[in-house]
Amino acid sequence: MDADLYEIVVVGGGPAGATAALYSARAGLRTLVLDKGIESGAAGRAQRIENFPGVPGPVSGAELVRRIRAQAQSFGAEFREEKVLRADVLSDPKEIWTAFGIYRAKAVIVATGAMGRNQFLPGEERLIGRGVSYCAACDAPFFRDQIVAVAGNTTEAVEEALSLAQFASRVLFLSPTPKTLASEALWEELSRHPRVEVRLGTRLLEILGDKQVEAVRISSGNKEEVIPVDGVFPLLQGTAPIVDFLGGQVPLGEGGCLVVDEAMRTPVPGVFAAGDVRCKQFRQAVIAAAEGAQAALSAELYVRGRARPRSDWGG
Repeated sequence: MDADLYEIVVVGGGPAGATAALYSARAGLRTLVLDKGIESGAAGRAQRIENFPGVPGPVSGAELVRRIRAQAQSFGAEFREEKVLRADVLSDPKEIWTAFGIYRAKAVIVATGAMGRNQFLPGEERLIGRGVSYCAACDAPFFRDQIVAVAGNTTEAVEEALSLAQFASRVLFLSPTPKTLASEALWEELSRHPRVEVRLGTRLLEILGDKQVEAVRISSGNKEEVIPVDGVFPLLQGTAPIVDFLGGQVPLGEGGCLVVDEAMRTPVPGVFAAGDVRCKQFRQAVIAAAEGAQAALSAELYVRGRARPRSDWGG
C-alpha cells in the first residue's frame, strides 16, 4: 500500500471518533485520527460521567476518552492533534488538509461533534482573510510585530494564543468565562507570558474595520470598550454541527447536521459520520461510541469491498 495513504481517516477524537479508530485499527486498517484535542469536544469537557457501561464512575469525560484512545492505539491507530481546515471527499483517494500537511485516505469518518458556532459575530465574515483567521499555525507569521486578539476559553484557544505570542507584539486573550478549560500548566504559561494580556469574563461583541481588521468591541460586566488590533482569532464555540471543512460536499439535514443511513453512511460514497455531528435526537457518550463502531464497520466493508461484516462474537 502507498506509504502516504491511510485506509481510514477519522476527523474528531471524542467517544465516536476514538471508538471508530479502535474498531478500524483492530480490523487491521491503517487508521489516522485528526483531532483538536481531548478537551475541545463535549465529552472532553464533561466533569462527571457515571453511566458509561463497563466503566465504574464517576469518571471525567476527558479520562473516558483517554481510555478509549489508549485502547485504539494498542491496535495501531495513530492520533494527531491537528485542526482540519478543509477536505476533498469527492476525490479518490480523499484528501484532508491541516496546517501541517495533506492526508490521503480511502474512506473518511466524520466525528467532529456539535460545538460549532451558529452565527458569525458582526464584522467577522466580511473580514475573513483580512485580519480574521482561525488557525495560528497557518497565519501567525503574518501578524509579526502586530497586535492580535484571541477570543475563546478552550485548550485550543490558549494554545493558539501562545503560538501567536511567538510572532505578535501583543496578544489580547478574551475569555467569555471567568475561567478557561485549559490545564493548569497551560493556563499558567499563558498568564505569565510577557506579550499576552488576559481578560477573563470578557465577551467579543464585534470586529471593526473597513478593508482590514482595525479594532474589536468588547464587553466586561457593564463596561464596553473598543481596542485597536490588527488581527482577530474568534475561537468561540456553540451547538452547531462542525461541518464547515467539508465545504458543502456532503448533503446536510435541518440545522446543518449530517444525514446518514442505519449503517452511518452519508450520501457520498466512502464518507461516514458518527456522534453529535449527525442528525439525531439523543446525545450521549455511549450512543456516540456505538455509532463510531458502526461507522468503522461500514467503512471496513467499503474499503475492502465486502458486502457483509464478519462476526466478532468469537473474539
